[in-house]
Amino acid sequence: MEIMPTALSLKPLAKTREADPETMKTAKKFEEMFLAQTVDEMLKSVDIGAFGGGHAEETWRSFLARAYAEQIADQDSTGIATSVARAIGAYGDTDGTRTGQGTA
Repeated sequence: MEIMPTALSLKPLAKTREADPETMKTAKKFEEMFLAQTVDEMLKSVDIGAFGGGHAEETWRSFLARAYAEQIADQDSTGIATSVARAIGAYGDTDGTRTGQGTA
C-alpha cells in the first residue's frame, strides 16, 4: 500500500478581526488589574530609605501601584489588552455564536 502525502489543512484558531469597544474595555480593565498586582509586588521589594516602611506605606502602596498600572496601560505598550481581547474573540464559533450556547 502506498501512502500519498497530502497538504495539511489547518484551521485557524480564531478569526482575525478588530475587537468591539466593549471587549477592549474589559480587556483594558484586566490589563490594569494585572499590572496593579504586578507593580504592587515589585514595590514591596523596593527599599525607599528613611521614608519607607510602616503601616502608612502598606496602606497607600496599592493606590500608588494602581496609579502606575493605569499609566502603563494607557500607553498601550504591553500588548496585554490586545492579547486578552483576541482571546475573548476566539471563543466565538464560525457562525458568530458564542461557544457553549446552543442554537435554536
